[in-house]
Amino acid sequence: MGFHTKPTTFIGHVKVKVENLQRSIGFFTDVLGFDILEQTASAVKLTTDGKTSFLSLEQPEGVTPKQGRTTGLYHFAILLPDQSSLANIVVHLVEKGIRFGSSDHLVSEALYLKDPDGNEIEIYRDREPVEWNWKGKEVDMAVDPLDFEHLLKIATPDKPWKGMPAEAVMGHIHLHVSELNKTEEFYTKGLGMDVVNRFGTQALFLSYGKYHHHVGVNTWNGIGAPAPAKNSVGLESFTLIFDNEEARNQTVTTLKQIGAEIVEENNIMITFDPSGNAIQLAV
Repeated sequence: MGFHTKPTTFIGHVKVKVENLQRSIGFFTDVLGFDILEQTASAVKLTTDGKTSFLSLEQPEGVTPKQGRTTGLYHFAILLPDQSSLANIVVHLVEKGIRFGSSDHLVSEALYLKDPDGNEIEIYRDREPVEWNWKGKEVDMAVDPLDFEHLLKIATPDKPWKGMPAEAVMGHIHLHVSELNKTEEFYTKGLGMDVVNRFGTQALFLSYGKYHHHVGVNTWNGIGAPAPAKNSVGLESFTLIFDNEEARNQTVTTLKQIGAEIVEENNIMITFDPSGNAIQLAV
């Protein structure tokens, strides 16, 4: 559908901090069906196609458990290529005894579960864009019950879940933030996203290229919520992939114009939203 490939800007990678790397590797490989692309003593890059990675795990030195009522990761969302993949992972998770929640968002069907450290994961499939209902610049989204009776009719017992599909991608990320006004300015004026849905006064959904959202932000942990400790379980960073150097450089210029911080570490450009969430800017 073009929402996660160039020339559209999209989320290419998410790095998550965990408390026990080996325990987390077991969960993401045995339960969710990722493979290991690269591994060190403190970090691992996971893959679905054996060539690239859109998710990595890191165990920081002196790591502390996930903190509540802070900014940072609400969930990261893995986009499956089709409805049968979603149906098959439902069967798989039930067989594994994994607890999960679910929702029909109108634009998508989603499952929600947590890793061993409490990092929330969404696994979802998109409905076709022609099925999305736009009202002006905003797309209808909801939190309706998922129709499991219909979904499980799509499951393919002759081709059961054998691991994360090679075509899976990082669909979006949803963040806890401390407020919405400066956050909206950062993501729209700074990063060039469009607001595509306002969920009351507590959440915004933003995207490139009229996707239903590449980034969600909310204040559900409280206005003025503090940032978590740097070495605590949660989000380390996520990466935006730009079409070319010119597009990235223009974004860096715009971010500086609105007063956003830009740092360069090992030839990597990093910025931070007003709540301290780190975003790598890549091509």
